[in-house]
Amino acid sequence: MRALLGLDLGTKTIGVALSDRLLNSATALETVKRRKFTLDADRLADLVRHHDIGGLILGLPRNMDGSEGPRAQATRAFAQNLARRPDFADLPLGFWDERLSTVAAEKALLAADTTRKRRAEVIDAVAAGYILQGALDRLRHLRSGT
Repeated sequence: MRALLGLDLGTKTIGVALSDRLLNSATALETVKRRKFTLDADRLADLVRHHDIGGLILGLPRNMDGSEGPRAQATRAFAQNLARRPDFADLPLGFWDERLSTVAAEKALLAADTTRKRRAEVIDAVAAGYILQGALDRLRHLRSGT
């Protein structure tokens, strides 16, 4: 019964979300400013240790037709590089189709009357929450056998 981290990889930031230990709900955790891979991976490793994470779900940015472009390839490369590090070697890494997750996050933040400045600060973490929640919902569906 360990939590999962959800990641929304962008070119400038990484949105991070955290599940509960029962794998029912996801919550936006933080936005990591991207610098270079080693520093980004170190920050993620800190989060894995601090929250006793059992696996990672990375948002896979597919095109609207379902194909994979350069951003999806970059996400897969990031995951491969992460998996090579000792602090991630035993953690399962999965992908979840992230199409429209940022749009959904933006709508939710607008509905909550969040200021433009605050939306910019949290949009990636909220999008990571949508990605992780989608994966959690699917896991719950598979476990229930329906």
